[in-house]
Amino acid sequence: MPVIESLIDTSSQTFQENREVMEQHIRSFRDIEKLIENKAWEKKAKYEKRGQLLPRERLELLIDPDKPFLELSSLAGYKMYGDRDGSSAGGGALCGIGYVSGIRCIVMVDNYAIKGGTITPIGLQKRLRLQQIALENKLPMVALAQSGGADLNHATETFSPGGRAFYNQARMSAAGIPQITVVHGSATAGGAYQPGLSDYTVMVRKQATMYLAGPPLLKAATGEIATDEELGGAEMHCQAAGTGEYLAEDDHDAIRIVREIMAMLPWEKKLPALPSEPFEEPLYDIEELLGIVPADLKTPYDVREIIARIADGSKFLEFKGEYDQQTICGHLSIEGMTCGVIGNNGPITPEGATKAAQFIQTLDQSGIPLLFLHNTTGFMVGTEVERSGIIKHGSKLIQAVANARVPRISIVIGGSYGAGNYAMSGRGFDPRFLFAWPNSTTAVMGAAQAGKVLRIVAEAKMARSGQQVPAEMIDALEQKTVKQMAEGSSALACTARLLDDGLIDPRDTRRILAYLLDICRMAEVRELNSTTFGVSRF
Repeated sequence: MPVIESLIDTSSQTFQENREVMEQHIRSFRDIEKLIENKAWEKKAKYEKRGQLLPRERLELLIDPDKPFLELSSLAGYKMYGDRDGSSAGGGALCGIGYVSGIRCIVMVDNYAIKGGTITPIGLQKRLRLQQIALENKLPMVALAQSGGADLNHATETFSPGGRAFYNQARMSAAGIPQITVVHGSATAGGAYQPGLSDYTVMVRKQATMYLAGPPLLKAATGEIATDEELGGAEMHCQAAGTGEYLAEDDHDAIRIVREIMAMLPWEKKLPALPSEPFEEPLYDIEELLGIVPADLKTPYDVREIIARIADGSKFLEFKGEYDQQTICGHLSIEGMTCGVIGNNGPITPEGATKAAQFIQTLDQSGIPLLFLHNTTGFMVGTEVERSGIIKHGSKLIQAVANARVPRISIVIGGSYGAGNYAMSGRGFDPRFLFAWPNSTTAVMGAAQAGKVLRIVAEAKMARSGQQVPAEMIDALEQKTVKQMAEGSSALACTARLLDDGLIDPRDTRRILAYLLDICRMAEVRELNSTTFGVSRF
């Protein structure tokens, strides 16, 4: 297979400037993650007195320390729903894909140290996304639950969509995907159904409570007076109601039980033997990814330079390499796993659209996963391309992306604008996974273009009405639009709204892609013991 010869001068001033800007982006989102973690650690003494571990401590105790853990959507809700400085971001939960007793699974730990783990609308969306990942990739789900439930300030936005979480749990159980929940603290009303719908429930003695209505509401509604323990304590549920299967003495004991349950499942034993292909590391240093993408996203660069630093041996078999240079297609391997890649060197032309659509069909025919590396201003515009049928050919590409049966993984490495975001399998097209570099931008169009469009529209409207509008007013409108679009389309703003599954350091791209491709590969061959209905307690 041909090897990509890099043309990047890593000693140039431009490369160094690009690197410095990228490092600033990385520090920015890592600092916010650290801020969230530090805010939780401030509560350590408080929870130690209660005999409880902090959420991050529970997570570290649960997952296998010698195996990879990929955190998901760590900045969900950043500066949304009352989060003023970013310290309350995360959607009320620490989540990711890791290993528990050697079994790869989805892990969700309620972050009760931040606002009691209450669930905002974005926190609900994050949980629904986790369930989608579990279903699509046939991954067991482990939840360590202790939450104040729905944030009542936004209950009207979470109530109806929240039913989807229950629905998903029932469907996962019927599909044969195990769900294990530890109730570490309070689980009230809708929160009580999450462990109730799990296949295995562990409850911590004298700490866990689970009821549809707590003592105050019970007294108000019926006049009955009962303590927490009488109404929904762990002992009652494990000894009388039968809602809990395992009674633990404390957090450590509960997590030990979860790990033993997971170890008991014959999950990995049912997998067929999969070949492990030998592979070469890329010829170029992964560190160089920091300096390749220009600080100004309008400046073009060759996406092959990215591919050269993530592909095994920097080898790349380009598809239709002489036909359109704006959309790059071809085959590569990452840690021995073959995939196809579509990357952007500019806008999508009619030729690029037809080339990519054909390439996707060849991958679908062969069952080869597809990787998208986003950096596009969208589809080309203008009289010439309209006459060439850009809408017709663009529609072909969108058809191919939407209907491809192979796993699709997207990485937004630069700009992802307009319908180009759709054609490159953006969030609206349900890629199996979607991550973004911290320099990236996702928007309907560039901020400057949006400002100019509104300016032109406003000037034309005023001209039609015969009004004279001061230039400074039009200038202010344009500048305001540019500012709003820039802030709303940044990597931080997009990850806050779950337009991706998380921001990643470019240097982690190859490692993360290998992890994701292996998850997809395992899902393709895993046979589930599905049933008509999920597991129920009788």
